[in-house]
Amino acid sequence: MGLLPRLRSRDDRAFFILHLPTTYLVLLFLAAMLGVLVLYSYPELAREGLRIFTSTVWNAAEGNPEAEHYGLAAAIYGSIYTGLLALLVAAPLSVSLAVATVEFVPRRLRGAVATLSDLMAATPTIVYGLWGLTYLAPAMARVMGWLHTHLGWLPFFSQPPPETGTMFATAGVLLGIMATPYAAAVIREAYSMIPWHLREAAFGLGATRFEAIRILLSTIKPSIVAALALAFARSIGETVAVALVIGNGMNITLSVTSPGITVASLIALQFPVAGLYRYMESALFAGGLALFAIGVVVNAVAVSFMKRWEEEIGHA
Repeated sequence: MGLLPRLRSRDDRAFFILHLPTTYLVLLFLAAMLGVLVLYSYPELAREGLRIFTSTVWNAAEGNPEAEHYGLAAAIYGSIYTGLLALLVAAPLSVSLAVATVEFVPRRLRGAVATLSDLMAATPTIVYGLWGLTYLAPAMARVMGWLHTHLGWLPFFSQPPPETGTMFATAGVLLGIMATPYAAAVIREAYSMIPWHLREAAFGLGATRFEAIRILLSTIKPSIVAALALAFARSIGETVAVALVIGNGMNITLSVTSPGITVASLIALQFPVAGLYRYMESALFAGGLALFAIGVVVNAVAVSFMKRWEEEIGHA
């Protein structure tokens, strides 16, 4: 309530009081989700300790709880690795799409292009997954096969790709395509709000169109970072589409031509049968807890970067 004296208008104070509970309600939901994850993952955490996050063993022994051992290291690695691969795809695509929509698409068509981009974000993920499994995976198998043949000495292409094309590379490309509309929408809105006098100043100094765009993009760095953080979070949390194209192999490797698995796809695949085992459900909740922690860290890094950038601008 310490903010109330700063709100001079009675309507402003009423608006503030009316919406303040909503803020705390959102924080309450977040705390409740964290509490559920900790509560349900505790049995396996108490049994395995931190080893559950560092082990790659996934041994489900029905009827013999003592023989059950679950490790999430490969799934956590796969989530982060595919998320980074998705960023490599989504970053140039989203920035290019946003800039092209604002700068190069005729004004009468901008609304249609923006709407189509937003519709891509609204497309059910299973549609992306089926397309990825049917068309993208075979194409990626051929591309990665060529790269393995000619650049197999590099660790990224050291393993021969599976004939089905289900591997890290396919999952990364598919996730990058899926995340592009989300990131592009944020970047497009920020880019379109850049004051016109900055554009005129850039051209007045003799900048070319390309140089002017680079200057304008530098003014919205926080928005680009926020958009890419959103894309990364979107990627590591994707479930069905990834499960169809990643190959679902417990591997920790730099080779993008190797099958892998993510925490989200592991949960989707194993949760239906988790009730048959004593500790598997708890291990899967621990995986959800790991995803929660990764999301917090990513957002914290993004916020830290944006604050540092704003401080630099303020000093300048």
